Amino acid sequence: MSIEDDQDDQFLIKSVFTELGVENELLFFNNGKLALDYLCTTQRQPFLILCDVNMPIMNGLELHQAIAESDFLRKKAIPFVFLTTAANATLVNQAYFQSVQGFYQKANTYEDLKQQMKSIYEYWQGCLHPNSYLGQ
Repeated sequence: MSIEDDQDDQFLIKSVFTELGVENELLFFNNGKLALDYLCTTQRQPFLILCDVNMPIMNGLELHQAIAESDFLRKKAIPFVFLTTAANATLVNQAYFQSVQGFYQKANTYEDLKQQMKSIYEYWQGCLHPNSYLGQ
């Protein structure tokens, strides 16, 4: 899942995942509220949440907090990683205070973004977490 309100960034993220050969379905949401509504109603198990910080209606920090406060969503144990242009010490501290699993500042070039996405995807693909054992 990608929660990102910038259409250009959505296009770049989709292009990178396609180029990397990631087979997971990529869902985009323009704000945290839309993503939260989806997460609260779907039985599907998202592999990973990539989330911008600054968005209208519900920002990334508010979305992450709402997930943490929901027993239903907490049990899904979905890795949550911020990917944002808005990176400063205050935001990074707030995110880690909420126990986010990662915080990345969006790369300035396509190749650097591709490397970021590759690193994030490969880490979570190989990492053991509660989702690793679903259905086993």
